[in-house]
Amino acid sequence: MADQRVPVECAGNDWCSITATASLIGKKWHPVIIHRLLRADALGFNELQEDVDGISSKVLSESLDDLEEHSLVNREVVQDKPVRVRYSLTDLGESLEPVVQSLAAWGEQHLEPAENLV
Repeated sequence: MADQRVPVECAGNDWCSITATASLIGKKWHPVIIHRLLRADALGFNELQEDVDGISSKVLSESLDDLEEHSLVNREVVQDKPVRVRYSLTDLGESLEPVVQSLAAWGEQHLEPAENLV
C-alpha cells in the first residue's frame, strides 16, 4: 500500500494526530461501517444497512459519502438499471483494521450490555 495521506482539519490551534483521526473515524457509525466492510469485503447499500443495526438510510448514505470523500471507502456501480452499488474499503480504509480490532477487543473486555447489569 502506498503511503497515502488524507488532509484533515483539526480543532484548536495545533494539529494533533489523535484529534484528526477521531474527527475522521470517530463519528457514531463510521467505525461500525468500517468493521462490517472489513468482515465482508464488499456490500451493497441494503446489505450494509441490515448489517449495521439501527442506522437510517439517510445517515448511512451520509456516512458512506463522508468515508468515500476521505478515501476510506470505494463506491462501485455494478449495475445501471436498476442502479446497484457495492461499497468496499480502500487500502487506506483497510489499514484501519488494527484500530477497529483494538476497539472491539477493548469493548469485549470492559463493556457489558446494560440489560445484563440489572
